[in-house]
Amino acid sequence: MTFKHNFKKVLSATAFAAALVVAPAANVSAATNDASSTQQSATATSQDQQASQDQAASQSSAANQSSSTSTSSATSTSTVKKVAKKTKKTSKKKAVKKVAKKTSKKAKKTSKKSTKKTTKAATAAVTASADQSQATDQQDDAAKKAAEAAAKKAAAKKAAAKKAAAKKKAAAKKKAAAKKRAAAKKKAAAKKKAAKKSAEKAAKYWIAMRESGGYYTARNGSCYGRYQLLISYLGGDLSKKNQERTADRYVYGRYGSWVNAKRFWLAHNWY
Repeated sequence: MTFKHNFKKVLSATAFAAALVVAPAANVSAATNDASSTQQSATATSQDQQASQDQAASQSSAANQSSSTSTSSATSTSTVKKVAKKTKKTSKKKAVKKVAKKTSKKAKKTSKKSTKKTTKAATAAVTASADQSQATDQQDDAAKKAAEAAAKKAAAKKAAAKKAAAKKKAAAKKKAAAKKRAAAKKKAAAKKKAAKKSAEKAAKYWIAMRESGGYYTARNGSCYGRYQLLISYLGGDLSKKNQERTADRYVYGRYGSWVNAKRFWLAHNWY
């Protein structure tokens, strides 16, 4: 009865080990997630199996079991050891694989992060370069516009100065022409005046010579002097100066000029 119980125990351990080998991937993954726990479990199972083996051997010796049963028990124990060793190896391999996978994933994540960071930095650099280029273009455009505006302003200023100079020159020329005309007019007037004066002087002299021969003391009845004026016109002053002044007043008052008086004299033999 004890042998059967122990044998069942060994079979249970064997079944457990086999179950670990043929278990679904989800259960194996769960077992391999904790390699240390699995190893301890396998070790405990091995110890239990060893204790069972010892107890079975002892009981086998006491009960004089057959050598075939002992051989079967030894085979089961060997199988359990193989399964435990395989399980341990599989667990270790999976643990290493998991660590490698985790490391690879971490490295991949780090690489991806680094690549992303590098890409971001490159993008930022390109953007900054584009912004700088745009700013430079804007500055160039602004400088070009400013230069064009300055050139336009300078041209307008130059044109205005040229126009003002031309206007000033035209005004000066016009003023000079007006001054010249005025001078010519003045000269002509002076010339005319001089000619008139000369004509007046000549006409006055001509009348004096016809009236008195040019003598201030000549007398003909009630007429006296160089111009043979009525003595009453002289007002008692028979001086040369008064004769000249009185003759001028008489002629300009009666004829307007000595020339007109001469013209009248030529027509009537008196004035």
